[in-house]
Amino acid sequence: MEILPEIAKRVSVRDFQDREVPGDVLERILEAGRLAPSAKNRQPWRFVAVTDPEKRKLLEKASFGQEHVGSAPVVVACCTTNIEYRMPNGQLSYPIDISLAASFMMLQAVREGLGTCIVTTYDETQAREIITVPFSMRVVLLLALGYGKEKEAGLRERLPLSRVSSIDHW
Repeated sequence: MEILPEIAKRVSVRDFQDREVPGDVLERILEAGRLAPSAKNRQPWRFVAVTDPEKRKLLEKASFGQEHVGSAPVVVACCTTNIEYRMPNGQLSYPIDISLAASFMMLQAVREGLGTCIVTTYDETQAREIITVPFSMRVVLLLALGYGKEKEAGLRERLPLSRVSSIDHW
């Protein structure tokens, strides 16, 4: 099994077809997020798949008018159920845990023939109200997903591996 092809195909899609995502496809994408690793296996997440067009339009407004949020057939609100846990290195775990889960969902979406776009520019208070997130939890990011209108070109220009990695020292 090779996963590099899916990684290479993954791009941020902001232009979606008006085409419903089948329930079994959405379930596999959410399952990929559920299977992601997390600090101490706490699994501090709740994924709210927003398919209702009215709620997606409200999320678009909460996202300062980003049209792809409203036009995506599904917006997954990736929420944390544990905002306080710090790992032994002193860092909060939830931003990392939720990012890993979203990454797994993005790769499964590519495998399913869908496109995604991470959305981090939004009014969290409004987003919480739209999807009724309890007070003690946070909406960490939104994941817009659906079938892209155009065939994407593939991996965008990235720095060469030699510039972003090394072995045994900086």
